[in-house]
This record gives sequence, structure tokens and C-alpha cells, in this order.
Amino acid sequence: MSTAIRENVDLQAFNTLGLRARAAHFVELTNEADLAPLLARAKAEAWPVQLLGGGSNIVFAGDVSGLTIRLSLRGIRLISDSQAGAKIVAEDCVIIEAAAGESWHEFTQYTLAQGWAGLENLSLIPGSVGAAPVQNIGAYGVEVADVMHSLRAYDREQGRVVELSAADCGFAYRDSIFKSQQPGRYVILSVRFALSAKRPLVLGYGDIQTALATAGVQEPSAIDVAQAVIRIRQAKLPDPAVLGNAGSFFKNPLVPSAQIEQLQAHFPGLAAYPAQLSTPGWQKVAAGWLIEQAGWKGYRRGSVAVHERQALVLVHHGGGNGAELLALAADIVASVQARYGIHLEQEPVLMGG
Repeated sequence: MSTAIRENVDLQAFNTLGLRARAAHFVELTNEADLAPLLARAKAEAWPVQLLGGGSNIVFAGDVSGLTIRLSLRGIRLISDSQAGAKIVAEDCVIIEAAAGESWHEFTQYTLAQGWAGLENLSLIPGSVGAAPVQNIGAYGVEVADVMHSLRAYDREQGRVVELSAADCGFAYRDSIFKSQQPGRYVILSVRFALSAKRPLVLGYGDIQTALATAGVQEPSAIDVAQAVIRIRQAKLPDPAVLGNAGSFFKNPLVPSAQIEQLQAHFPGLAAYPAQLSTPGWQKVAAGWLIEQAGWKGYRRGSVAVHERQALVLVHHGGGNGAELLALAADIVASVQARYGIHLEQEPVLMGG
């Protein structure tokens, strides 16, 4: 095994919130062949295993015991029709595969530069390709579930590499089998996407339409949509390289339509959207609106705060720890619950502590 395990490693640089934490044992995985021996070593030492991608969806609640594996696999390749087999979804589509450690945003821009549409609405989302299916990341009407073809993963139960189709991944709103049903079982190695130069653009969100109109774009291309999304995100969200954050800290809650009607009678400005669920009668409520109306937007407590431009984003100004951030999040959840009777669910996953 060529990959060296280090001890007592500072993890502050490996999470976009910039929270202080240390890993008891840490390894950067750059070669797939090293994974099985690393897992065998962890088992022999009775070390719990934690998987770390780009660190953009992690809250370190404290130091991390056991072995932390940072997935830094690299590589992008076009999969031929014959390799993709019968799973190819349309005659004009291409299957493109990216290794788990590739930057998500850089990968989206690469595909667009090749003339392949599908990922434009997901531009500028921080994190890695391998982490994208775990959270089923989404923005402006598109989710990973809509464009993913399949993925390769090491199944720790079977001790071998397996391929899972999009249907196998149990995708739901900001969820998958990797996050809630079988966390830790699979180590995602690479992800394949079905893209096409002829794929219809998703333009339903008003922010995108406004951004395109402001730029004078009347017949947008996929690249035009990506640039619009980038401008929107830059205007609304802080750059993690400048101000520590993990993007949206809370999910937009799913609420029964009957409850929404009752709430809108008391709070006319409450924003709700179709939930895209197989079960009718539910809608998605804008969590940012709930938090802002409850008075939290721009609130600061020591080193942590609610962002001044987007109440859905919690930020870390430096020098703090996960306990401080989680305490603020808990107070926000309690406040929204008391005011609206709606429970907010945290998006980033906890590690350590």
C-alpha cells in the first residue's frame, strides 16, 4: 500500500466552514487500489472509518476518532455507447464519468465546454463529484438524480467494487441511500452522468429568467444558464474561501398543503412551492424565509452567525468550533418551530465529537 496514514491531523483546511477539529488517523486516497488495504487495516485496529470529500457539507462537532479517509481520486473520461450498454437513456446522449475527488464545479464547467448540457443549473455548488449523489445536491429545478446515469462504489459489506444505477441510489429530496439508509456501506469511487447537447434547459426559476434578461440573453444556451446561475449564487451566497460556510444549512421543509393554507392565513408572505413528490398534498416551504421572518437574518453570536444576505446560510468568522455553530442552529430550529410549527432539518452531516 503506497498511501501513508498520518496521525493527529488538523482538519480545519478540509472543511469549508473552517471549524477546528483533529483526526486521530488520516489518509488521502489517490489510488483506488489502496482502499481495500486501508479498510482492512482499520478493521484490524478496530478504527471506525469516516469518509471525507470536499468538506463542503460537513460540520465537525469535535475531534474525529478512528480513520478519516479523504477521497482525492482524480480523472474524467467519456464512456462509449458500448461500454454504457443498454442503460444509455437517449440516442444523442453521452455518458461522462468523473472520479470522486474531482471538484464538482470544475467538472460542470468542463462538461459545458464540451457542449454537453445537463449540469448547468448546478454550477458553483462547492464540494466534490463523489459527494454529490450522497446529498442528491440540487439547485434551480435540477437535482443530481435527474442527470446521473450510474456510479461505481466499493461495497464494504461485499468487499468488492459494484455499480449502482440512479434507481438503485434511493434518491429523495437532499437524500440518498448513502446518507440516510445505508451510511458508510459504500465508498463512492466515480460517478457517471447522461448529458446531451440537445437536453432541454430548465428555466422555470424567476431568478434565472431575471438574470438572463438582465444580461440581454433571449435564446439562452446551457453556458448562458450556467453563467446566470453563477452570478445569482455569487450575489446571494458567501465564498467559502472568504467566509466559512457550508452553503444552505437547512433543508426547505416539506409541509402538508392544508397546513400551508392555515399558515398563509396568518403569514401571507409565506412562500411555498411544489414538492415533486409521488404523494400529492405536500409543498416545499422556503426555509430561508422562515428564518428571516423569525428575526435571525444577520444575527451574530461570537464567531458564528446567520449570513446577512441569505438567512439559510450559517457562517463561521473564524476561531470557533462545531459546538458553537450547532448551538446557534438548535436555537434557530426551536424558534421556527415555535413560530410556525415547522421543523427545520439540518443539511450538513455531523462528523466527530
